[in-house]
Amino acid sequence: MPFGNEYRHTVDDAPFCTPMNNRSDANRFCNSEALPAPLRKVADAHLERFLESGTPVHLDAEQFVFRPGDSCESFLILLNGSIRVQLISEEGKEVTLYRIGPGGSCVLTTSCLFSSEHYPAEAIAETDIEALAFSRELFEQTVELSTHFRRFVFDGFSQRLARVIGRMEELAFTSIDYRLAKALVDLHERDQTQVTHNELAVELGTAREVVSRHLKKMEARGLIALGRGQVTVLDLPELLRISRNRSA
Repeated sequence: MPFGNEYRHTVDDAPFCTPMNNRSDANRFCNSEALPAPLRKVADAHLERFLESGTPVHLDAEQFVFRPGDSCESFLILLNGSIRVQLISEEGKEVTLYRIGPGGSCVLTTSCLFSSEHYPAEAIAETDIEALAFSRELFEQTVELSTHFRRFVFDGFSQRLARVIGRMEELAFTSIDYRLAKALVDLHERDQTQVTHNELAVELGTAREVVSRHLKKMEARGLIALGRGQVTVLDLPELLRISRNRSA
């Protein structure tokens, strides 16, 4: 999936979560700039023990991180790569909720760890990823003992929750043209043209047929050029105008 910005529910029983070679890998990441800024170089013994106890894991692109109904037994901090979290309806319709980038964690995981509920959605690695995974017990202990970690967890939770609510508002109350123009502008700014109609439909929370119909209308207006598995932006100013008009 070409759009930019946690892990299987356990490390040991996940065949596609490959632990890195040794503890030196963990130390390398614990001392790296890949960690979220609030967790780097902090004078906090509880946080330091937490980070040193993390299990480095690797997950290949297109692998599932978790699926609906999975139990949640670990907390993950993403170091490199991108993860897409999405819902799938009984009819098989997919809609992207949010993405996790380097330094991020998953709001659904945090919620499930606190509530002991199972995952209600699925997460997929969009690229190869590297992360640090921590047991539920260690997560709960550190939330209780470390002010810095507790602030990191709840700040991240509140910020991500606000974005999810904004995402749901966008899906419910904005036009397809607005969402499609916004997605095409995002692709253009990333210098990416490779994208399928189905990938756009997942991103926009609608049917592939709806996306195809609106893309053809945009092509007829000279805004884009369509090819096999690609969309090229021709009139960026007009797409920008549409992407700024939520009722377009």
